[in-house]
Amino acid sequence: MSQLRKSLWRGALAAAAVAGFVTSAAAQMELKIMAPAAPGGGWDQTARSMQQAFTQAGIAKSVQVTNVPGAGGSIGIAQLVNNSKGDGNQLMVMGYVMVGALLTNKSPITLDQTTPIARLTTEYEAIVVPADSPIKNAKDLAAAIKADPSKVTWAGGSAGGVDHIAAALFAKAAGADPTKINYIPFSGGGEALAAILGGKVTAGISGYGEFESQVKAGKLRLIGLTSATKTANVDVPSIKEQGIDLEIANWRAVVAPPGISADQKKALTEAVDKLAKSKEWQEILKSKGWENAYMSGDAFAKALAEEQTRTKEILTSVGLVKS
Repeated sequence: MSQLRKSLWRGALAAAAVAGFVTSAAAQMELKIMAPAAPGGGWDQTARSMQQAFTQAGIAKSVQVTNVPGAGGSIGIAQLVNNSKGDGNQLMVMGYVMVGALLTNKSPITLDQTTPIARLTTEYEAIVVPADSPIKNAKDLAAAIKADPSKVTWAGGSAGGVDHIAAALFAKAAGADPTKINYIPFSGGGEALAAILGGKVTAGISGYGEFESQVKAGKLRLIGLTSATKTANVDVPSIKEQGIDLEIANWRAVVAPPGISADQKKALTEAVDKLAKSKEWQEILKSKGWENAYMSGDAFAKALAEEQTRTKEILTSVGLVKS
């Protein structure tokens, strides 16, 4: 073997060894993911789906999921900021719900105190009613709200979150006073679902994935999604196509605690990048009906800051936050 070939061979072996070390180092990560809500909702589903994909794809050695419910994630984010500072193995699922909830709850802890990692998914809101409800479509619901918004009760996620915002915007589009809606917040998707199925409320609002099985089983009637047009996996016209000018999407993301090093942030971002590209995660997106909206790094940090400003403007316009 010539000297040149020997040199190239040694270089190839060294590169392979480094690649193997990087892969094994990533696979040795012992991650913790907080879902700042009760079991059954979108954040919990996202955290457990990440746990499944991380381990099945061999990206992490182990992934522990914990639930810290309450106040639209305000309790969870306080725990992340105060108790997990500098922990490079900790992630927390969050999203549009938390942006609004922190504003309406006047939380002393803000998202600016976390380390943004990546946006994962978007999902349109679904409005449902019990199968035996006299409300058959979006126009029926709009008419009921316009007649008396206080008599139409909504079940959804935390106050000030995307469910609450969507309900207020629906009332506004229907010509009713959005500040007078009768919205009942629940900290977990399971509790809200029980209230809707039990006929305790007029309508429910959340991500379609949380209602899909009950809609397909004929226990809930889907009024429509808050998309611009009918989506491929749902055979019902969108709310907008039914004449109610409402279009809004929820999104979910992950952040890390404050005080982590640049290397820790890089390792977490690279692990989540691998997750997003894995076939295991792509299969989960398809099965859950979640849209891939992946964005990481500085682009996500900028988008998160812009979303906080935009959400404050919306919440103020519908009377959920005082200017």
